[in-house]
Amino acid sequence: MGGKKTRITNHIRRIRLARTDLTQVELARRVGATRQTIISIEAQKYAPSLELAFRIAYVLGEPIDEVFDFDPSDL
Repeated sequence: MGGKKTRITNHIRRIRLARTDLTQVELARRVGATRQTIISIEAQKYAPSLELAFRIAYVLGEPIDEVFDFDPSDL
């Protein structure tokens, strides 16, 4: 596989701010990550592990495919 990297994007910040009153600190605590990790994920700079992605979706109360998008156009 060459060329562009496949992108995994997320809607964590939008969901966190619109539907819950979770801070980045509280989300990080509840999913077992650091605030810096949550900041990086929300900024699209870091794709979480599959387990962390599921934890985040669970804490936000959303199906994983509502929180994360996968662009398969490079496959």
